[in-house]
Amino acid sequence: MLGLMKKIFGDTNERDVKRLMKTVDIINKLEPEFEALSDEQLQGKTAEFRERIEKGETLDELLPEAFATVREASKRTLGLRHYDVQLIGGMALHEGRIAEMKTGEGKTLVGTLPVYLNALLGQGVHVVTVNDYLAQRDSEQMGQIYNFLGMTVGINLNGMEHEDKQAAYACDITYGTNNEFGFDYLRDNMVLYKEQMVQRPLYYCIIDEVDSILIDEARTPLIISGQAQKSTELYYFADRFVKKLEREEDYTVDIKVKAVALTEKGVAKAEKAFGIDNLYDHSNILLNHHITQALKANVIMRRDVDYVVTEDEVLIVDEFTGRIMQGRRYSDGLHQAIEAKEGIEVQNESMTLATITFQNYFRMYRKLAGMTGTAKTEEEEFKKIYGLEVLQVPTNRPNQRVDMPDVVYKSEEGKFKAVVEQIVERHKKNQPILVGTVSIENSELLDEMLKRKGIPHKVLNAKYHAEEAEIISRAGEPGSVTIATNMAGRGTDILLGEGVADIGGLHIIGTERHESRRIDNQLRGRAGRQGDPGSTQFYLSLGDELMKRFGADNVMNMMERLGFEEDQPIESKMITRAVESAQKRVEGNNFDVRKVVLQYDDVMNQQREIIYKQRRELLESENIKQIVVDMIKPVIERVVEAHTMDDIPENWELQEVADYVNTKMLEDGAITRDDLWGKEANEMVEFIFEKVMTKYDTREQAIGPELVREFEKVIALRAVDSKWMDHIDAMDQLRQGIHLRAYGGTDPLREYQFEGYEMFNAMVAAIQEEVATYIMKAQIETNQERQAVVDEDKISTSGEPAEKRPVKRGEQVGRNDLCPCGSGKKYKHCHGQNA
Repeated sequence: MLGLMKKIFGDTNERDVKRLMKTVDIINKLEPEFEALSDEQLQGKTAEFRERIEKGETLDELLPEAFATVREASKRTLGLRHYDVQLIGGMALHEGRIAEMKTGEGKTLVGTLPVYLNALLGQGVHVVTVNDYLAQRDSEQMGQIYNFLGMTVGINLNGMEHEDKQAAYACDITYGTNNEFGFDYLRDNMVLYKEQMVQRPLYYCIIDEVDSILIDEARTPLIISGQAQKSTELYYFADRFVKKLEREEDYTVDIKVKAVALTEKGVAKAEKAFGIDNLYDHSNILLNHHITQALKANVIMRRDVDYVVTEDEVLIVDEFTGRIMQGRRYSDGLHQAIEAKEGIEVQNESMTLATITFQNYFRMYRKLAGMTGTAKTEEEEFKKIYGLEVLQVPTNRPNQRVDMPDVVYKSEEGKFKAVVEQIVERHKKNQPILVGTVSIENSELLDEMLKRKGIPHKVLNAKYHAEEAEIISRAGEPGSVTIATNMAGRGTDILLGEGVADIGGLHIIGTERHESRRIDNQLRGRAGRQGDPGSTQFYLSLGDELMKRFGADNVMNMMERLGFEEDQPIESKMITRAVESAQKRVEGNNFDVRKVVLQYDDVMNQQREIIYKQRRELLESENIKQIVVDMIKPVIERVVEAHTMDDIPENWELQEVADYVNTKMLEDGAITRDDLWGKEANEMVEFIFEKVMTKYDTREQAIGPELVREFEKVIALRAVDSKWMDHIDAMDQLRQGIHLRAYGGTDPLREYQFEGYEMFNAMVAAIQEEVATYIMKAQIETNQERQAVVDEDKISTSGEPAEKRPVKRGEQVGRNDLCPCGSGKKYKHCHGQNA
């Protein structure tokens, strides 16, 4: 069918290449003109192009001249001239596509063309590589072209100082790794001042080895984890304190909105118990939060109704179905407060602070492109997930490589014996050999076998990038034998040594088929670069992972019947085809896995975008009064709605509304039941809102607008950060347990979407309530500072989810440490006296 379509409509790839060749002809015609320019004239082109852009010319219109400029600059700085096919690759990248170019076709040089052209806009171009070594190498080599043309080049490495990162991102062109760009994005959304951000809005990105980054690494999200500034011990202190309080006298309860609040008497008791002057001071937010959650745990949350305790674990009960909600934890510290109430070990507050998948990070760029030697096999995924089309760029010279059929042995032992014999045989002729293994274990096994045969060789296993690149680049020298895991030294060219072409070029041996055809093709692609001779062959055994998964039994039975020995191979194109169809099935399965990861992250991504946008607004606005006012009104609306649901107004719970508003935003007696009597629900909201705003304005006049504006930011940022981080953690817990819902006949993804939405709304309500309470109740100091909700020195970007560990009482606080209650005294002189 596909063949018939091609006959009727022609090959779209071929059509695209022909279309781009027309522009290549234009660039080639410009070459003599650009060769005649002096260095100064050529360098002046950058300013000229930028001027023309300001006057309305587009990048597409400038492309032929810009590419001609880069080609000429490359000849003068690096002594390299872009081939016609490299110009085609450059145009594909500029169009926001993936350029599939075989190994040795000079992808790094290809990138300079669209990078320069797009950097003319001054919005920053990011070039992403798989490791720091390649980022450094490419920025230094290709940087010579950009610097010659008056452009700035930065490099973004792991562990760099904050100022250096800002400088790197401010450059026209920034090189770095996928991890570092992603983590910087997450860290930027945790800063306290806009001046601390390092990234500019994401504009254009070219990913080198795009398949490795967007597909192989797409299953693992980027995770920043850390230790929240919440002491486990404080949950126990707060729990012991609230258990001594009297209902109505020390606190009020509003079951309808699941709210509890200390009365003025209760506040006085808390201040005395914890040795502080003002519970509503913003430096006591943490303590206040713990007391509130302890009250909720003790007064509102009911054992065997809202939750059950089994085997020292608190499990949530669904209020509608009565079923245990596997994987769910109450957020915002409530779960830990219940654990303290029940006298069981409180889970350590190590938590996921920020997370994003590579799919969702890279989809934020306005324009995305990539290059690799192998992309066509995953074209469907690139198209569906990223909207990226693949253009197969023709090779500069015809491919001379010979790919021999796979050889299959009964056992692994027989296979590796045959591999070593093949190496010995070819080594006698002085032919260079590169052996690809799928695991470090296999490379070590071959290492031992070759030592016994006395064959000198090098072993690589993708640990030391710089040394790897050096060794891989020499793998084409006469007589060299190199053993490497398939990914080692990726991005490095193998040049043939003198006389090697005459003895068949580089020979590649694969010791196992990878579950992805693409990885096998990468290994094959190491030979036969730029029209060089070369050969490849894979050696398989029926014990290989892929063979075991798909049909090894049938082949084994056939070999047994025909009386095959351990070291007697089957060499057949039929076997090669069967293996490739097995690989296609595995690739399909892996795509499904990545799609599911993305579907789950898409739920978080929508929420992340809302929160990060709101947070950025808080940072960048000089005056956030309106944002804060817009947070106060919904709090009033929710409490009024909860208590006026009865159709008969006489049954409305007006006293509860008055108590809530007085406790949270005004003072005792500021609003009475009589004030609210006879009003419609919306009239009540307006009446209360007006009272609150009057107090707001009075406070602002008394303290001064400048202090109040900064205080609003301190409170709002802290509320957003603490609630959002708790929410991420709760969503993470939900995600880990949600698959168990499938046993109940429900779709886990739909459940996750539905519950995630509810949890997000609850988080937004909690942010609004905290902001409203503190803006209206807290004392405002002159020396206020914005505070991070996590300790910076406890933040980890290892990429591992934060581990939840039970922490025994008291093990978090040393006797000479400051007491976690906030009194400023040593633990042994404060709450540690009776411990």
